[in-house]
Amino acid sequence: MLSLDRLIDHALAEDIHTGDITTRAVVPGQRSASARLIAKEDLVLAGIDVAERVFARISSGISFSVNHEDGTRVSKGEIIASMTGEAADLLMGERVALNLLQRLSGVATLTARFVEAVRGTKARIVDTRKTTPGLRELEKYAVRIGGGINHRTGLYDGVLIKENHIAAAGSIAEAIMRARAFIPHTLKIEIETENLDQVDQALAAGADIIMLDNMSLADMRTAVATIGNRVLVEASGGVNLDSVRAIAETGVDIISVGALTHSPRAMDISMLLD
Repeated sequence: MLSLDRLIDHALAEDIHTGDITTRAVVPGQRSASARLIAKEDLVLAGIDVAERVFARISSGISFSVNHEDGTRVSKGEIIASMTGEAADLLMGERVALNLLQRLSGVATLTARFVEAVRGTKARIVDTRKTTPGLRELEKYAVRIGGGINHRTGLYDGVLIKENHIAAAGSIAEAIMRARAFIPHTLKIEIETENLDQVDQALAAGADIIMLDNMSLADMRTAVATIGNRVLVEASGGVNLDSVRAIAETGVDIISVGALTHSPRAMDISMLLD
């Protein structure tokens, strides 16, 4: 909660700074008001508790009533939440609350679409580290709300050997050997491969998870057949809603989608004073 409060306080300070000039000029002091958060399109809701926390940081005098919890599929026109408080306080919190709520609902809604697209296959949709700086924890939460699964949180909690690591180490075998000698036995080693020869090298070197990066569907199918059930197989690179089903049908276990957090469209949600 402390980290969330710091994030919210920074966002509020960025927006309000020395004061809301328009509200000071236009809104009479001590004017009570009520407001509603309304979905302007169908969406999967994520971040309602965050939005509520924004208003709580503005004033303890704001009452916030939630109609839909995170994970709910909200239809266009539905009221997501209602608030009462001083009009000036509601107006000062409006944009920061909406920015976060719209962004997180965008992540959850897009994730849900990917999850639905691979339904019936064994593939799981996972996120990446391609998150908005400062919002990673919240965006990865929104992925879970949308039905996806989190990949590693950051550089500190998982081993993923990529092409630049391989280049620096000298070879796939050398990179995996060094990683195995360095990490505790509780961590797995994932390695990125770009072709079938590298898949063979990764298997021989003892990788726990093999990523197929930007491979053709034919090569993915061959790689899955070669690997069998020996290790987990992840597909990655340029995955979109048009291609994800075909990728899942190659038999991979995991499909990582950077777009979940780097390219979601903010959902259309408005706040209206009564």
